[in-house]
Amino acid sequence: MLNFYYAASNLEYLIYFVTQSTFKMKNAEKELAEIKSMMERSTRFLSLSGLSGVLAGIYALLGVSLAYYWIYYPNPPYGFRTTFIDDAAVFAKLIALALIILMLSIGSAYFLSRKKSQRLSTNLWTPAGKRFLQALFIPVLVGGIFCLALVLRGYLIVVAPSTLIFYGLALVNASQFTHSDIKYLGYGELILGIISAFFPGYGLITWALGFGLLHVVYGSMMYYKYDR
Repeated sequence: MLNFYYAASNLEYLIYFVTQSTFKMKNAEKELAEIKSMMERSTRFLSLSGLSGVLAGIYALLGVSLAYYWIYYPNPPYGFRTTFIDDAAVFAKLIALALIILMLSIGSAYFLSRKKSQRLSTNLWTPAGKRFLQALFIPVLVGGIFCLALVLRGYLIVVAPSTLIFYGLALVNASQFTHSDIKYLGYGELILGIISAFFPGYGLITWALGFGLLHVVYGSMMYYKYDR
């Protein structure tokens, strides 16, 4: 009888010990997850909105459609292109269109990222955010100046691949300071840029795919993964 009570007491103690150990392990895992989340917030810019990528892609698709209309219409949207832009008015409209799309994309990204940071109760301009912008915009700025030189020298046929390649490099470079998924968008831009370099007559199509379709797909994935 004593052995029975002794065994029951040991079993009760064992159950209590296992329960407490499991509880402590769960607490430890929760604390580690919180520490990891805090470290990630301090080293990565997590306020980037996926919806801004979708909007940037839509702006780009609309811009490419308008540019196609100005340059090629009524020709079909396929076949190798050797058309040169010798109309100063059309060229000026294309430059203005590119600037408008750029400003709309930056404005949308700022507004939606600020809104997301407020929802997450975080500061938008963190050291991680500044490092992200620096990593992103240095290659973009250098690429923009390089492409401007190409335009001024008349090498318009390689502007499309150059913009895609520099933008892809910027995204891969900036991915270390935000959601790592962004590097896959960068890889896609790089691949399209290289393809465009071998088929320079399809610049508008590769622009539509790179700055338009890829942004819409990537932005949608980011939105459903991080923003909802």
